[in-house]
Order: sequence, then structure tokens, then C-alpha cells
Amino acid sequence: MKQRFGAIGGREATTGYALMVPLLLVVISLIAYPFASSIWISFNEKRIGMPPRFIGFRNYIDNWNDPLFRKTVYNSCVYTFSAVSLKLLVGLGLALVLNQQLIARNFFRGLMLLPWIIPTVVTALTWRWMFDDMAGIINHVLIKLGIIHFPLAWLGIPHLAMPAIIITNVWRGFPFFGISILAGLQTIPPEQYEAARVDGANYLQRFIYITLPGLKPVLIVTTLLSTIWTFNDFELVWVLTQGGPVNATQIFATLTYRIAFGTQQLGKGLTVSLIILPFLLALVIVLTKLITARQES
Repeated sequence: MKQRFGAIGGREATTGYALMVPLLLVVISLIAYPFASSIWISFNEKRIGMPPRFIGFRNYIDNWNDPLFRKTVYNSCVYTFSAVSLKLLVGLGLALVLNQQLIARNFFRGLMLLPWIIPTVVTALTWRWMFDDMAGIINHVLIKLGIIHFPLAWLGIPHLAMPAIIITNVWRGFPFFGISILAGLQTIPPEQYEAARVDGANYLQRFIYITLPGLKPVLIVTTLLSTIWTFNDFELVWVLTQGGPVNATQIFATLTYRIAFGTQQLGKGLTVSLIILPFLLALVIVLTKLITARQES
């Protein structure tokens, strides 16, 4: 009998390994090989159409000593931190509202997804028109309200361009937080709120001691994913400002594109993206440990 079950277990294991082969080939061909190739090219002076020449860490050193790169690091951190924080706050607020018993609640839940399902290029083009200094609706409304007295070139003034792309990113990405948090709210047992209400806890206390702990895994995962996506954002910023004006909105993805394809320095361009890899990897490790510690507790 043991031999029979052992033979069956062996066949199942063989079948399992065989089914993993296609996935393994996909991972190697579409993820592992391009990633390893990018690392190798970053150690070379590689121009498009020319053979590579190994130069070691020179690309990394040149980028780190470049004032534009340091400005890009600052811009990327400001852009990512501001956008992710606002998306979290907006998404959390809308999720809490849409979790209540409202008229046409399902309709508004579906409507919240609209910014998320619209193609990114369409979103960027729409907001670029809205921010236009002559025909944009934002200037028109602000002038009518008396907040400003003359049209502003939102995407042409350095200190206004960054808030403009942050607003656009928040509008594009808050539905991801809203829907994810709303799903997390459904998993919190209503009995906990009832017990807290009977004990005299007010709304703020119920939110702090029941809602937030119950949402912690969802908040960690959504924040992690959104941070990675925002750090690597390209379409939105490129269509709106292309990193301008005067590099005021230059972030990692746009600088990588400018160096790699604008100056055809492929190795130096790839270095820009690879420099942020340790930070993102550390972020993933920290947040994963937080999730694992909560599950174990």
C-alpha cells in the first residue's frame, strides 16, 4: 500500500514540475534575462547601434555626480510621497463613505472606478487641456471664483508644474485605494462595531481601534504597489510636461528615457533606473515583514 501511494505521489510531483516548466520559461525569458541584461549593460558604455565597452561603475558615478540626477531623485521622492499619500487619504475617505447605506451606492461605487479604467494617455491629455493657460477650465473656474486674476501656465511654471502632475496622478490612482480599502472594510465583522458602540465608543474611537487595525494588511499592500507604480510612472509625466519646465518635473522614468533614447546612451540611461532598485527592494522587504508579522500574530 505504501509503495502504491508512494508511486502516486511521485507521479503527482513529476506532473507538478512539468506544469511549472512553461511558467519558468516565461519568467526567465521575460523577466530574469532582461533584468540581468540591463544590469550588464549598465556597466558598459553602450550606445544604440554600437557594440558595448565595459567601463565598470563609471555610469553610476557619473550619474551620482550629475546635478540633474540629484534633482531627479528629489523630484521623484516629492512626486511619489505626495501622490501616494493623497491617493491613500482620498481613497480611504471615499471607501468609508461608500461603505455606508447610501442611495444608489452601487452606482457611485462603479463611478469611482472611472478614472482607473480610462487609458493613462487619455487622462494625461485631458488634464493637459484642463491646465492650459488660455483654454483650460481650471483657470476659467479660478478666475470666476476670484481666486486668481489672470491665467496661469500651470505646466509652464516650475513651482506649479509639480503640483499639477501630482493632482493628475492622484485623480488617476485614487480608485485603486478606494476599491481595495472598500473590499477590506467588508471583511471587518459588524459585531465588533456593535460591541464598541454598546461600550460607549464614539466614531473616532471605533475608527482608530477597529477600522484601522482591520485595514492594516490592505493599506500596506496598496501603499506598496502604488509606491512602486508611482516611482516608475512615465506616461502621465511625459505627456503632461516631458520632465519640464527646466527639469522641474523630471523623474526617474523620464530621465531614463531622455538619456537612453535622447542621447542614445543606453548604459547610462539604464543606470538611472537601477539606482533606485535597492530602495524599492528594501521597501518591499520591510512591508512584507509587516504583513507576515501581522499574520503570525
